[in-house]
Amino acid sequence: MHKNEVVNQMSSNPGKNLEDAPPKVGDTLVKLRQADGLSLDALSKRAGVSKSMLSQIERNQANPTVAVVWRLANALGVPISLLVDGNQPVPASIETLPSHATPSLRSRDGHCVLRILGPIELAGQFEWYELSVEPGGCLDSEAHEPASREHLTVLSGMLEVQSGSNITKIKVGETARYAADRPHYIKNVGKNAATALLVVIHNGQ
Repeated sequence: MHKNEVVNQMSSNPGKNLEDAPPKVGDTLVKLRQADGLSLDALSKRAGVSKSMLSQIERNQANPTVAVVWRLANALGVPISLLVDGNQPVPASIETLPSHATPSLRSRDGHCVLRILGPIELAGQFEWYELSVEPGGCLDSEAHEPASREHLTVLSGMLEVQSGSNITKIKVGETARYAADRPHYIKNVGKNAATALLVVIHNGQ
């Protein structure tokens, strides 16, 4: 969210007009900083707010401006509303996703399974998967966005990778990095099932 949008959003809420009554965010800031394992000095450098000012804010001896709250929220990777509304629960510093909750996709030939390991909010930018391919299975893909690339690390078995007119075989422990902005495939050419980690980086990021 852009800073101006944040300011407008806060100003539109009469219960939290920061110009009239700046928020006391000290207790929540301490919890978030500690949950992230950050020292005052580390958060100061990350947010661009002086260490002495942070110390005063955490002790509720100073009320931050909208700009400072926005910087702190960005540095901590949380919505600005979390700092303003101290009644909201502080998110866990480590989020665990159970195995059964990990979504998966199956290839058109039915012989390849992709377990989606990356968070959904990064889809289309940076994705990573656990790939399982049965003997003879092929994960056939159309061209992605220009400058997109894939990184394939074989964990077991042997896989063949084709990108455009280039073809190579990848053994256990090896990693193939190749252009994905052209038709490409990953095929199991061995006699046993193969597994791999697949990372897709879109738009040359």
